[in-house]
Amino acid sequence: MENDKKLKFGLLGKEIDYSFSRGYFAEKFKRENLPHCQYDNYDCAEVEEVHQTILRNDINGLNVTIPYKEVVAPVLDELSPVAAEIGAVNTIVYTKTGKRIGHNTDAYGFEKSLFEHWNGEAEKALILGTGGASKAVEYVLKQRGIQTQFVSRKASEKSIRYEDLSPARMAEHQLIVNCTPLGTFPDVDAAPAIDYSALTPNHFLFDLIYNPEETRFLQLGKAQGAGTANGQNMLVHQAEASWALWTAS
Repeated sequence: MENDKKLKFGLLGKEIDYSFSRGYFAEKFKRENLPHCQYDNYDCAEVEEVHQTILRNDINGLNVTIPYKEVVAPVLDELSPVAAEIGAVNTIVYTKTGKRIGHNTDAYGFEKSLFEHWNGEAEKALILGTGGASKAVEYVLKQRGIQTQFVSRKASEKSIRYEDLSPARMAEHQLIVNCTPLGTFPDVDAAPAIDYSALTPNHFLFDLIYNPEETRFLQLGKAQGAGTANGQNMLVHQAEASWALWTAS
């Protein structure tokens, strides 16, 4: 990575003023004495604006967040094998040869953070939500030999409805990962519509949300004795993995 010119990185998303990434990288650049680096939010209202931003020539690396992780591929030159298998991109690398390559560091961040907090003792997991981040979660859990079941407001070929979560189904799925935005600040009283009374100390709840630090989802799980963790460390791990990809390009 060159040090004699301003290097521009940033986050692509929609309504992302709350974002963790801009503050994290601003502190990182200050701490590591990287005054030639800057990190900005690229708040895009439409997919076309996202594609136009990616095709700019003055950007050195991008992160991608909801709701665009699954729609950036058409303007990229290639995808990493992991991003291709997951079907979602959260990191775009701009190479010296002018290529734009899509990667997924969410999977790495989730796996590292999950197993920092959880002992891995579950054969089945519920994944709440079906967006781009949920696909990275599914990928990691399948790699670990854990069966997954998506849960959404509407049933589909891959997902069941929240209403279909019987006590027996809750009992056999002892890992539950929230990939929905429910409970994100400022809507802190919201939570996925699962039967929290069916949770036990054998359950572990992981919430990809990091603001607030303890969501209603995690509070209700903890009240039943379940283990819990939020998405803060996942974000740190995926951000550092993104940085490693950008600086190696």
